[in-house]
Amino acid sequence: MSEASSRAPSRVWYAAYGSNTHAERLFCYLAGGRPPGAARTFPGCRDPRPPERSVALVLPGRVYFATESPVWGGGRAFYDAAADGTAWGVAHLLTVGQFSDIAAQEMYRAPGADLDLTEVRATGRCSLGTGRYETLVCPGVLDGLPVLTFTAPWPMPEGGEEDGGLRPPSAAYLRHVAAGLHGAGAWRPAEVAAYLAGCPGAAGHWTPEAVAALSAPTAPTGPPGPPSRCRPDPRRS
Repeated sequence: MSEASSRAPSRVWYAAYGSNTHAERLFCYLAGGRPPGAARTFPGCRDPRPPERSVALVLPGRVYFATESPVWGGGRAFYDAAADGTAWGVAHLLTVGQFSDIAAQEMYRAPGADLDLTEVRATGRCSLGTGRYETLVCPGVLDGLPVLTFTAPWPMPEGGEEDGGLRPPSAAYLRHVAAGLHGAGAWRPAEVAAYLAGCPGAAGHWTPEAVAALSAPTAPTGPPGPPSRCRPDPRRS
């Protein structure tokens, strides 16, 4: 039986939609360290190797910014798979152990134990707690392997800062997200800037021009290639 069709694959796609789209930022979760502009040092994973592959990815749903990040200041990126629209990100091909250790660090837990992915693969969602990144989501598959990420337990809020909902991200945070999406090679710099400026929480506070001015593009100089797309998981059809 192939890995793609087995019940417990040893590898998964981690769908990063926030600052972990940027390889430099992700490296701090894998090998440990403090990314530039951050206020927190990360312990790293048991397996510090880089992803086997990283590809641009389009997901169903929306990315939005909310709450207050103690690492960056400003709003953090969250993902609502049930919201209307599309979300851009970068899928990193990792071992289950690496994904588990990254998730633990996002949840302010000590890395070191593999997650049980049975429920999230079967239903598309699994709660590991009430914290801001303690809800696992599996929006589908890519190349036969599950696509996994983590987000908040609540849906995308409607209100702004005055309602305790959406909150604009900081420049340092957006710089990493923009650099990660640029580097994925599927979108031109102007497209990345327009996308991020239009995400709920950033919209009305950040313009495409202001996002574009945050950092120099790191994408290839040639024309962008098409992003990969998350497909429905046949296990849940």
